[in-house]
Amino acid sequence: MKKITKIVKDSKDTVMKEKLRAAAYCRVSTDSEEQLVSLETQKLHYEAYIKANPNWEFAGIYYDEGISGTKKEKRSELLRLISDCEQKKIDFIVTKSISRFARNTTDCLELVRKLVDLGVYIYFEKENINTQSMESELMLSILSGLAENESLSIAENNRWSVQRRFQNGTFKISYPPYGYDYADGEMLVNLEQAEVVRFIFKEALAGKGAGKIADALNKKGIKPKRGNNWISTTIRGMLSNEKYVGDAILQKTYTDDNFNRHTNYGEKDQYYIQNHHEAIISREDFETVDKLINQRGKEKGIVKGSGKYQNRYPFSGKLKCSQCGGTFKRRIHTNGNKKYIAWCCQKHITQADECSMKFVREGNLQRAFITMMNKLIFGRKVILKPLLKALRDMRKADSISRISELEKLIEKNTEQKEMLIKLMAKGYLEPALFNKENNELEIEAESYRDEIESLNFAMNSEISKTHEVRELLRFTNKAQMLITFDGKIFESFVNQVFVYSREEVGFQMKCGITLREGL
Repeated sequence: MKKITKIVKDSKDTVMKEKLRAAAYCRVSTDSEEQLVSLETQKLHYEAYIKANPNWEFAGIYYDEGISGTKKEKRSELLRLISDCEQKKIDFIVTKSISRFARNTTDCLELVRKLVDLGVYIYFEKENINTQSMESELMLSILSGLAENESLSIAENNRWSVQRRFQNGTFKISYPPYGYDYADGEMLVNLEQAEVVRFIFKEALAGKGAGKIADALNKKGIKPKRGNNWISTTIRGMLSNEKYVGDAILQKTYTDDNFNRHTNYGEKDQYYIQNHHEAIISREDFETVDKLINQRGKEKGIVKGSGKYQNRYPFSGKLKCSQCGGTFKRRIHTNGNKKYIAWCCQKHITQADECSMKFVREGNLQRAFITMMNKLIFGRKVILKPLLKALRDMRKADSISRISELEKLIEKNTEQKEMLIKLMAKGYLEPALFNKENNELEIEAESYRDEIESLNFAMNSEISKTHEVRELLRFTNKAQMLITFDGKIFESFVNQVFVYSREEVGFQMKCGITLREGL
């Protein structure tokens, strides 16, 4: 009898042969004709790219045009792509680069995690990253931080523009202090608030401290410009504010390369303008109050602006509340017979209804830093070296090319001015027409020079970041895994710590990236 053997198809082979439904995402940030042509090129490229892969099934092209990539909520097609993934219509996504997908590190990681949970993976063509085979999302965090720098460079140019307005005296104070209003480009005295300002200085001249003055104002039911209650730091700031005598100091604070604001203790140039606006307080009273404040500081051993008190500890001035933006203050808490160090949001201490952020233990912060640094030490070759290379290459070629182009435009501009002078000398041009054309060329040349200076400024900022990454890489190459917290190491590499909750913080490194860690 013939024996018949039935061959059963292996289910695993069937799964292996099922095609992945692959879609592509494209985006351009402006709706100019050149950018729209680029978008069409991307669409054609990815349609052909997906259809050429025998293991993929074309699931469509999703594209946003003329929309910034900074926030995902502004991109309708990206949101539609995510929705289709949730509805199990897509298995795999292809995109040009992290900067095309998201320029905000938080959004990028949030979307990647969400898609991975849905079983949908992303391939970033430029960075050659496939989220399905990625060993750690820390690498993606750093690379997406690099993409975010492209958006931040625009802010750097704006910062440079403000610096120029400081120098030529055209900067306008858009947010005047308590006691003044802003109208038609000028600071005008608010008569009602001015009386409160005079009361504050009168009390200070009588020897009362900032805390007692704040309490007196709160009892009278007088509201400050921001918040519901007066606090001592607000009073101290007013008593040292030169605007109350009619002067203005420009650039009291500055923004660093990571766009964090700091008090200017001489790191940047300042510009003093006398008689900038109408005074509320006489110079004599203002100077007397300043002497009283300095005398009290000397008695307590605190030198103004030295940071002796504020920066006694590694975390001093570096912990920032993600809810209200306030700084954390060091305190000693007691649990039974045991005492421990805690850091509390200053706004939560005084106005708990406006900020609900609870305290965090110093020991937890130290352990989070140790964990984060050990991750960098372990993964330095796959994390910091690519980061250093990317920073070295970033935007430099484009900037140099644009500077070269601008220099040629300046040369052409100079030739045009020389031609005007010759025509004027030969009597072919009327003086009025000559002045008009010459002024236009001067304005044009100035704009070219300004742009060159702006590009140089941006490149110098990238050089600063590169230096910080190089220092971090040099340290991690030599360092052993950390066991205990070292304040000097913390101060060397960390710019700020953002407290998101009692379970998570973000260490913003001096090289510009922010790394989240659990507490």
